[in-house]
Amino acid sequence: MSNEGAPFSLDLSEDVREVQQWVHEFAKDVIRPAAEEWDEREETPWPIIQEAAKIGIYSLDFFATQWLEPTGLGVPVAFEELFWGDAGIGLAIVGTGLAAASVAATGTPDQVTEWVPQMFGTADDVKLGAFCASEPDAGSDVGSIRARAVYDEAKDEWVLNGTKTWATNGGIAHIHVVVASVYTELGSRGQASFIIPPNTPGLKQGQKFKKHGIRASHTAEVILDNVRIPSHLIVGGKEKFDERIARVREGKRAKGQAAMKTFETTRPTVGAMALGVARAAYDYALQYAQEREQFGRKIGDFQAIAFKLADMKVQVDAARLMVHRAAWMARNGKDFNAAEGSQAKLIASETAVRVTEEAIQILGGNGYTREYPVERMHRDSKIFTIFEGTSEIQRLVIGRTITGLPIR
Repeated sequence: MSNEGAPFSLDLSEDVREVQQWVHEFAKDVIRPAAEEWDEREETPWPIIQEAAKIGIYSLDFFATQWLEPTGLGVPVAFEELFWGDAGIGLAIVGTGLAAASVAATGTPDQVTEWVPQMFGTADDVKLGAFCASEPDAGSDVGSIRARAVYDEAKDEWVLNGTKTWATNGGIAHIHVVVASVYTELGSRGQASFIIPPNTPGLKQGQKFKKHGIRASHTAEVILDNVRIPSHLIVGGKEKFDERIARVREGKRAKGQAAMKTFETTRPTVGAMALGVARAAYDYALQYAQEREQFGRKIGDFQAIAFKLADMKVQVDAARLMVHRAAWMARNGKDFNAAEGSQAKLIASETAVRVTEEAIQILGGNGYTREYPVERMHRDSKIFTIFEGTSEIQRLVIGRTITGLPIR
């Protein structure tokens, strides 16, 4: 039996095309008509999430099926369509996926079986998950995480204290996955992730942030005040964690660390989210240029506008190729020898900012008003150059990878 993965192809499989069309229809018929309302309300769009759950898009089965799709393109294709509908609502629907991925990637089989389904709930009782890594003084610098997890041997429990910030679904989630430092002297190598069950005393929501964009997605602080959880809720198990720490203390290489392990697996999917926003802005600007008249002609007739649209199309398609390449590589076990995951996230996020800005320019004064969606798309686009690794961090990762030097 061959160990070869699925061959790289620019053609989507029949299964992926079917999912693409299904999600696109949901984005067009359900998400887009509600996008302006929930952006203005700045609230979690529970009715939309529930609608997604009823038809199976918000479900563990859907996420797992797309994640395990052989070509690796199931998730990025589906996410592009959701975020083509709207980034804020899209993130409200997929935000649980980061917490689920963090447990699925490094958790024990028992942890995956017990806790990941609880992050989604059921179609009749929808739940959310939250992944909490960033802190007020530790954003890109995950090695500076100050939240502490101390093992209480007498009670066989972990005790967590600290403040997390920028947590999608933070405080309103059913299950929280929290990155904390157990051995601060070891930096990021002394960190672990912990599963916080629902209604655990000591966990509460702090400040809810009023954001520039993605306003339908809940973002807040999570405060941990003597949060006690059973010892087996350290992701991957305590025995495995102790073995990793022993290797570190012996000077051996540790097999990754909590936060970065999660980000490495999700960067191409974040690129797909940004790609959806960019494509939405391009589509709208193209239609506008074909219909809007000035000086007795369609504005798309003017070279100045046509060249903008040409550049936007090239940038969107180029970004998609890099996102799909990275997703295929990740699914088929190919090493990111040139930081292809970071490359995909970098180009897609910066493409989203450029393309949405050009869309506003094509619409002129109309594009600057909230009467037209490109204004919202432009606000939404900026976050993709910031969260899950800023553009500067992506360039740092790429630079270190291709040069082999400890660039600072």
